[in-house]
Amino acid sequence: MISTYSILFILHKIKATPDGKAPIYARITVNGKRSLISIQRKILIQKWDSTNGKVLGNSAEARAINKYIDDVRYKLNKIHERLLDLERPFTAMIIKNRYIGKDQPTKMLLVIFQDHNDEVESLIGKDFAPGTAERYRTTKKHVQNYIHKEYQVDDIPVKSVDHKFITGLEYYLKTNRKCSHNTAIKYITNFKKIIRIAYANDWISKDPFVHYKAKLKTIDREFLSKEELQTIIEKKFEIPRLQLVKDIFIFSCFTGLAYIDVKQLSKNDIVKGIDGENWIKTKRAKTHTRSNIPLLPIPADIIKGYEDHPQVVNSDKLLPILSNQKMNSYLKTIADNCGINKNLTYHLARHTFATTVTLTNGVPIESVSKMLGHKSLKTTQHYAKILDRKVSSDMSALKSILNKEEKKSRESKKQL
Repeated sequence: MISTYSILFILHKIKATPDGKAPIYARITVNGKRSLISIQRKILIQKWDSTNGKVLGNSAEARAINKYIDDVRYKLNKIHERLLDLERPFTAMIIKNRYIGKDQPTKMLLVIFQDHNDEVESLIGKDFAPGTAERYRTTKKHVQNYIHKEYQVDDIPVKSVDHKFITGLEYYLKTNRKCSHNTAIKYITNFKKIIRIAYANDWISKDPFVHYKAKLKTIDREFLSKEELQTIIEKKFEIPRLQLVKDIFIFSCFTGLAYIDVKQLSKNDIVKGIDGENWIKTKRAKTHTRSNIPLLPIPADIIKGYEDHPQVVNSDKLLPILSNQKMNSYLKTIADNCGINKNLTYHLARHTFATTVTLTNGVPIESVSKMLGHKSLKTTQHYAKILDRKVSSDMSALKSILNKEEKKSRESKKQL
């Protein structure tokens, strides 16, 4: 059965207010039967164009209401198209109920969040890294605690999330949870994905993030200087675990690999490169991008030094490694023993590789980016920005060349 369908915007003059304004309605007609929807807008009766179903004139008010009318028409037409695709009978009332959300059960925010997290968990090792799943679990926990504190309920409808909710969550993270600006924004970004899922599924009619603007603050990434790195290399520890942690940390300082990537390294990841030398060829756990790194003498010696370690002999592991938490705990002891005042964490090794070991020694940023497994050169440029000493040495070399050329020029003029 073919259904006739039309939308007309009308003025409900009977409901006009004393100041002469009447409410605007969308009238949906399907097979001759009608249903009315108030669009929550009013206009002076004399300013209404009943022929075209819009406000007369070009005033700011007229433009705003006419744009809103177009938005309502678009949404109603989209609902009509979806119902046609379903090939089921429908009425004007069904279209109205879909538009106002009466035909759908209320979708709860934390339920949607948990469904998303369950999906991520099931795809660990395929589409997602374990760390990604952990970040979403932590974000959900923060959102849940914020709802408990702010609304005194266990969950809220996803439709209740608005701009105020988002800014309130950011404030909560920075105050109650003591998160730094960048950490808070990263949690908000994770939460944003859940809202986008709700929007894509038509569980909410508008995206509450439209007017929310927050940028990460650029921070100078800490790294070890050449002298600090050498101090750690030369330091010997009597306690085997400290020596192990030191060696694995130094390994990352000369390969640029993150903790999880070193943990997952297997003996098969050491291959002969195009130059006939040993290379580490692996895929980053975080981004799934390839990292191809020529094996320098120091990390090669570390690998050789642990060939007979029980964890290496009895498995396909390339190196024995403790948990990230324990590694970072022991690194604080190593920093104290070496007289280094920086917050020594395992990830600092990756920054040290990018700066002190490669960029400072003239390795092109494109090569560094490829070895780090960055998807964008822009990410690598964060490291390059802080190398003032490298810029200084480069300019000193240029100054020396220019001085020599100027000296030659003066001597040539003298001979003439």
